[in-house]
Amino acid sequence: MESNVFHRIRESLSEKRQNLNEWLETTPEPEKECCLAREGDQPVQEHLHVLDQTMEKVDDQTLGVCQVCHGKIEPGVLEIDYTASICLDCLSDEERRQLETELEFSSEIQRALLPQQDPAIPGLEIAAFSRPAQIIGGDYFDFFQFRNGAHGLVIADVMGHGVSASLLMSSLQTALHTLVPDADSPAEVMQRVNRYYLHNVNLTTFVTVFLGQFDPATQMLTYCNAGHNPPLLYRQGTNGDGQASWLQPTGAAVGVVEDYTIRAEQVGLQAGDILLLYTDGLTEAINPGQEQLGKDRLAQLITRNAGLPVRDLVASVRQELADFIGGETLADDVTILVCKVPG
Repeated sequence: MESNVFHRIRESLSEKRQNLNEWLETTPEPEKECCLAREGDQPVQEHLHVLDQTMEKVDDQTLGVCQVCHGKIEPGVLEIDYTASICLDCLSDEERRQLETELEFSSEIQRALLPQQDPAIPGLEIAAFSRPAQIIGGDYFDFFQFRNGAHGLVIADVMGHGVSASLLMSSLQTALHTLVPDADSPAEVMQRVNRYYLHNVNLTTFVTVFLGQFDPATQMLTYCNAGHNPPLLYRQGTNGDGQASWLQPTGAAVGVVEDYTIRAEQVGLQAGDILLLYTDGLTEAINPGQEQLGKDRLAQLITRNAGLPVRDLVASVRQELADFIGGETLADDVTILVCKVPG
């Protein structure tokens, strides 16, 4: 039984290492900068080093040996965190309470159903569209309510697509629905999501996530951007001219770096503002001339159509995408989420 667990851990870590190396070698620098929040490759190399160390421990049969009593660490603990170095009997009371909390959280993720919710947030007009590149995909958007009564919105993208990406997104959905109602801030949620996924043997890739918290009373948006494509914020000027800005990453993607830190940023929304969330399948869509649609075209499109209702605005983005690719097949999942402050 234990040998099967160790074999599965090693296979999972090997797959994750291969995926990360391929991503580092083949991903264009601008995309890597976004995903890593401009921290560079070093945090990823540190994570790869942890993967190598763990695989070496599996090979020399030292993985799962308690550093205190030299007994065996429980296999279930290793599956949740393969860097665990102390068995349950040797944990302090505080460490035991923290582990029990994480185990309970893990159990809830496995048990919970994936709820369906209408995208309705007071003070915002919302419309969305999502299309997988294959029959099922790895894009995700959703809506929640935080413990303090503020409303949450999320868009996320797993590296890759297909069945495995879809399963990971389902897991993330359940994790967020479990965590957000008991949290007051996006940063608190994202720190815990990353802690759960970073050393979990079931995660062999990584996820980019934009998690926002909107307070209708103050019209303040507090957000964390974990390596996701920068959402576009369009603001109507006093002279009728609009300006687009971008909500840049505030931390690296989930499950890709050691010593994870993510910060929250705030922006006040006002009447007429448009927030466009999207996945990279939109901006990286390629036309027959091998050009990408890109952020500039997207900003110009929103500026031209800022006066439209949100559903028509989503339709205009979809039409622009269809016209741009000219009948070419989409290479990646595409998700678009438009929020507009009425008035």
